[in-house]
Amino acid sequence: MTTYLLAGGGTAGHVNPLLAVADGLRRRDPDAEVLVLGTAEGLESRLVPERGYELLIVEKVPFPRRPNAAALRFPAAFVRAVKRVRGYLRDRQVDVVVGFGGYASTPAYVAAKREGIPSIVHEANARPGLANALGARSAAGVGVTFAGTPIRNAEVVGMPLRREIVELDRAALRAEAAAHFGLDPEKKTLVTIGGSLGARRLNEAFAGSWQDVIAAGWQLLHATGERSELADPEAPGYAMVRYIDRMDLAFALADLMVCRAGSSTVSEVAALGIPAVYVPYAVGNGEQRLNAASSLEAGAAILIEDAEFSADRVRSDILPLLRDGERLAAMAAAADEVGERRGTENVIAMIDRALAR
Repeated sequence: MTTYLLAGGGTAGHVNPLLAVADGLRRRDPDAEVLVLGTAEGLESRLVPERGYELLIVEKVPFPRRPNAAALRFPAAFVRAVKRVRGYLRDRQVDVVVGFGGYASTPAYVAAKREGIPSIVHEANARPGLANALGARSAAGVGVTFAGTPIRNAEVVGMPLRREIVELDRAALRAEAAAHFGLDPEKKTLVTIGGSLGARRLNEAFAGSWQDVIAAGWQLLHATGERSELADPEAPGYAMVRYIDRMDLAFALADLMVCRAGSSTVSEVAALGIPAVYVPYAVGNGEQRLNAASSLEAGAAILIEDAEFSADRVRSDILPLLRDGERLAAMAAAADEVGERRGTENVIAMIDRALAR
């Protein structure tokens, strides 16, 4: 029996691909032991047990960014974290470690190296995080979602995606999706999402332009985020919701997406062949703009900077796109070309090669 330790967490961008690979391993070999290493504070503390996997806890030890008291405590705390993970590796007789970034991954990579256990790195973003950049130095394989990701020994494998996305038949679900959101399956639909908390720029832009979208002959599904205070106009053809718990139905209905450019979002939209307008989140290290680069270069998407996104830009840039069926069809075909649905299988193949060696 093979024992896998999958390390990562903190955010959905780390947890979702981890769970996709865990599910893939379990489907292939129900007798395999799939363990997850994470922190008590991250999303993994809830999502991993809910999915039926055992979560092994390691202390959250952030890399110090400046000289302060936390920097002084870091060396001893990191040594303790590595020691704990080495104990897990020995006690559970782990055969391979697979890291997805986040606080739990760094001690996992170091512990695997010291125990002589092969490790695999998966980097979701076009700009690698510090943990994965470190792990890549000793990894048996490094998989990346996007071509051009600057990390050692990178192999483009795509993003491990949820099964309900990989197997989604958009045409077959369109009628159900329209009924779910109270929309018309025969009408073209623009879907805009900004994440669970919403995106202020997107909300303000469509609050000022939704009537123009409707006037163009389209309908609009607008997920505002749970903290939004936008009032629902309850207009025909405009479905405003706080949160979408069935993204498969939203994707089934979408003829054009307007959204942020997180790695999972970009990967799912491209894999499903949906044209997109990306409005990258302006906070962080700029990885969202880079995540969208492959789709932009392929002609599957356009990009509008967050600071420039407004109701006027919807009218000047997006409305002409809604009226250009040929361009939308070309964008959809380009998305089909650049999208990758086999990310999970590709990562598992990397794991198998590491174990074979």
